Amino acid sequence: MSKQQLRGLERGSIDPKAVPARVAFRRACILIGTAAMTSAGFYEMYEVLQVGGVTILEWMVLALFVLLFAWIAFSFMSTVAGFVVLLLRMKDPLGIDPEAPLPSIGGRSAMLLPTYNEDPHRIMARLRAMHESVELSGYGSRFDWFVLSDTTDPSIWIAEEKCFLRLRRESGADNIYYRHRRENTARKSGNIEDWVKRFGGGYDHMIILDADSLMTGDTIVRLASAMETHPSVALIQTLPVVVNAKTLFARLQQFSGRLYGPLIAAGIAWWHGSEGNYWGHNAIIRVRAFAQDAGLPDLKGRKPFGGHILSHDFVEAALMRRGGWDIRMAPTLGGSFEECPPSLLDFAARDRRWCQGNLQHLAVLPARGLHWVSRLHLLTGIGSYLTAPLWLLFLVFGILISLQAQFVRPEYFPKGFSLFPNWPAQDPILAAWVFVGTMGLLVVPKLLAYVLLETQRRNRRQFGGGGLVLVGLVIETFLSGLIAPVMMIFQSGAIAEILLGRDAGWQVQRREGGEVPARELMRQYAWPTLIGLAMAASAYAVSLPLLLWMAPVIVGLLLCVPIARLSSRVSHSGLFRTPEETAPPPVLVRAEEFAKPTGGAAMSPLLELANDRQLLENHLANLPGEERRNRGQIDPHLAVARAKIEDAETFDEVLGYLTARETLAVLNSRAMLTTVCEIPRVSVTYPSR
Repeated sequence: MSKQQLRGLERGSIDPKAVPARVAFRRACILIGTAAMTSAGFYEMYEVLQVGGVTILEWMVLALFVLLFAWIAFSFMSTVAGFVVLLLRMKDPLGIDPEAPLPSIGGRSAMLLPTYNEDPHRIMARLRAMHESVELSGYGSRFDWFVLSDTTDPSIWIAEEKCFLRLRRESGADNIYYRHRRENTARKSGNIEDWVKRFGGGYDHMIILDADSLMTGDTIVRLASAMETHPSVALIQTLPVVVNAKTLFARLQQFSGRLYGPLIAAGIAWWHGSEGNYWGHNAIIRVRAFAQDAGLPDLKGRKPFGGHILSHDFVEAALMRRGGWDIRMAPTLGGSFEECPPSLLDFAARDRRWCQGNLQHLAVLPARGLHWVSRLHLLTGIGSYLTAPLWLLFLVFGILISLQAQFVRPEYFPKGFSLFPNWPAQDPILAAWVFVGTMGLLVVPKLLAYVLLETQRRNRRQFGGGGLVLVGLVIETFLSGLIAPVMMIFQSGAIAEILLGRDAGWQVQRREGGEVPARELMRQYAWPTLIGLAMAASAYAVSLPLLLWMAPVIVGLLLCVPIARLSSRVSHSGLFRTPEETAPPPVLVRAEEFAKPTGGAAMSPLLELANDRQLLENHLANLPGEERRNRGQIDPHLAVARAKIEDAETFDEVLGYLTARETLAVLNSRAMLTTVCEIPRVSVTYPSR
């Protein structure tokens, strides 16, 4: 962005109005409770280590323990708050009641679907289902729909246009639009920024979707109504629920998110108040607030820390709050869905990009004028990844202390005069209680979610019954405990890569399938396995009890390959059932119906255009005007493509000569594409490049 926006980031202008007393009280409860539990954890851990004096290594372990324990305690307090909010059925501060009659709306809203090399058939199916749902609400005329493509694969680009034309034809809708960017500057945030500059002035609100997003018409209308009722609100974030999970790994995420997620969301909404956060999708935003206050700067320096901000959502929320707008969450609204990566490797690949984006927030933290809660959001995003290497260091230092005690001769008499020896030791009984207490902070929120479910008759029945949920909870806790050490290694590796200057790039997220070839599994999970072996050998060298003590971590690392292989397979088990599976909402059913394969062999994108005059005319109409280039400035891919096309005698030769990048250059050139389509051809189907 411009230097002016960067100066604005430094200057700041947050509305200094006082925080309501009730919100201040809620935040005090969370922070004091976190501090109290952390202090108790520090004291107990110090008592474990102080027997015989605390060494340097033990001080380091104590410091790491306090940081990690504070992180767990903070999450625990938010979850307990969410449990109380949902148990007492406290009223939503925005007045959104999902059970009330549908409110009326008068403003104009835009539904924005950014996409990058995604399956066009599936994204158009989801879009059509949402469009149909909104039309059934009676307020379809208040919404326009935009597919904002940043796709760089030529075959997918033309398939998007083909699916778009089919969607318009079959639905009869004239309020669905498609736009493809030639240069995908700043990725998704740049895509949204481009739309705001070109079209935003005609709309009051915009709802941002992801390629896997799905929302009911009821939810969309209620969000628009809430924005009209509360003119000081810039953003309302919903709680997306995972659906369509097929593999065991995805079903674990779907089950845990559906069971525990409402408590977490209700808790953070309770104490965040008007300083909420933005998760990047399935949220409604006031266009004027976004245009005025959410401009993102380019961070100084080189990638991965510099350049465009990858995790833009947290920053955009912080900037709009700084501008005096409220950022809210609607945790109990419902009707908001997303999908989950099918395997742990796919999850880790997405997590790598998020990790880099969150670490970029280190440069935003010092910005002037940000609300302290907004800074806390940025810190928690950073901390969610830094806790992984901190946990790894905690384990390593713990092993080193044990090895030191086993193989290094202790100094029984310190320097100076002493009548009595100094016996180096730790209190194993107290250590066990500290471990139990820490595990309790992790497990109790899950039990609270189960207790809450038992009070919700309809919800419990749709989960499959209390007994099935309890079995699923136990198995999910066990499997998540085995997966957690593997994610610790992956995230620690991601931190190391970023510190070494490696950029995550912009990879396409895999959403279908899940099974990974055995060779790829061995390659990707080599480091977790080797680290597990090293930990096991070090622990066994000290004592068998230490090996048993560290077994939860070591077993997860040693078994990561079979666990990954098993969890990436399609699961047909009745376990981990969710309400959306038992009673799927109509929009979900319709999306699956529209997504059924239509058949037809894949063609070269140029052949698709040459064979379909309407598709070609639509493509040419969507292309921007030819840019004037400076003298001597040429597109090398287009120049090479032009030479190959001039040498070709038939259309088939053109298809055989052009690479994917050259084809993309031709598709972006109105003149060159017209020339290609006039070359003599035969109707032969070619595999897409």
